[in-house]
Amino acid sequence: MSNRGDFIAGMVVGGFLGALVGILYAPKSGRETREEIGRKTEELLSRAKDEYENAIEKSRNAYEETLAKLKKLEEQTQKRVDEVGERVEELKEQGKDTLQDGKSRLKNAIVAGVEAFKEEQKKA
Repeated sequence: MSNRGDFIAGMVVGGFLGALVGILYAPKSGRETREEIGRKTEELLSRAKDEYENAIEKSRNAYEETLAKLKKLEEQTQKRVDEVGERVEELKEQGKDTLQDGKSRLKNAIVAGVEAFKEEQKKA
């Protein structure tokens, strides 16, 4: 934005100096020259004000667009975080179920092994 401001300032100063030199070399009376300098100055100030207001409006629009995009991105990110959290809970429950199932099978295998050992002891 600084480059644009420098350009506008250069344009205003250059325009003013050009108008001033043109007026000073024009074959007019002092009063007419002063009046024309005043008119040109007002025109240049009006143009500079318009450019400034346009720059402010563009900046405001860019800010609002960026803010809207960031809000949308935040919502999408929150949705993703929620989805990942749900998936983690599902996997955690599946892990618990698998662990319980493994424990039950191990317990049954140990019980069967103990019973088989006792059966072999009785036979011997």
